[in-house]
Amino acid sequence: MQKRGRKITLFLIDGDPNGRIMCELSNWSGKAYKIPRNYVRLSDDREDLNNTGIYMLFGKNDNGDNLAYIGEAENIKQRLLQHLASKEFWNESIVFISKDNNLNKAHIKYLESRLYDLAKEADRYLLENSSKPTKSKISEPDQAEMEEFIDNLKLLVNTLGHKIYESLLGKVENDSVDEVFQINQKGLIAKGKPTNEGFVVFKGSEISLQIGAVNSSVISMREKFVSEGIRW
Repeated sequence: MQKRGRKITLFLIDGDPNGRIMCELSNWSGKAYKIPRNYVRLSDDREDLNNTGIYMLFGKNDNGDNLAYIGEAENIKQRLLQHLASKEFWNESIVFISKDNNLNKAHIKYLESRLYDLAKEADRYLLENSSKPTKSKISEPDQAEMEEFIDNLKLLVNTLGHKIYESLLGKVENDSVDEVFQINQKGLIAKGKPTNEGFVVFKGSEISLQIGAVNSSVISMREKFVSEGIRW
């Protein structure tokens, strides 16, 4: 797989696309593992999971909303084992370590805080963190190195199936306006456009308070938006 001149290598550890996946990026010392919840106890064969790193837990709530938890640990495997007992919502994890094990506690605390902020900005997942992680103070060269780590991490997280750091609204706003659709009915105006993730309705669009002849799934979606306080 190639993107912007970078080679991404995916390795199916168990020979199963639904099992564990190791992911690497050319010219980068980092490494990612995608580990389903039911494979955590089977991961003693990956010694580098005892390294210091950053991790994300992914799942859904009863309403089908995407959930995530962002954390750091000086021993990734040990922390994932703890979360098997302490957190029920997740069904898979993505962890990041350094191949040369050069991430220290200050590095991963910085990464944890920055990744939390970036996920909040993208607003694609509900975060299960009870509070914002504290960002450690690191030197300017280390900060530049960690920001590069984050750029590579975002690329691999997306490759592994989670767009937690990719703002849908930002993508839409940066796209050409040539494909924008508009409807003007009974004095109500709504705008939107198709994307590779479906049709996106723009903020500020108006909707009738009266429910017309639509199918039950649309009514259910509308009721869900209303219950969550979403307004057009």
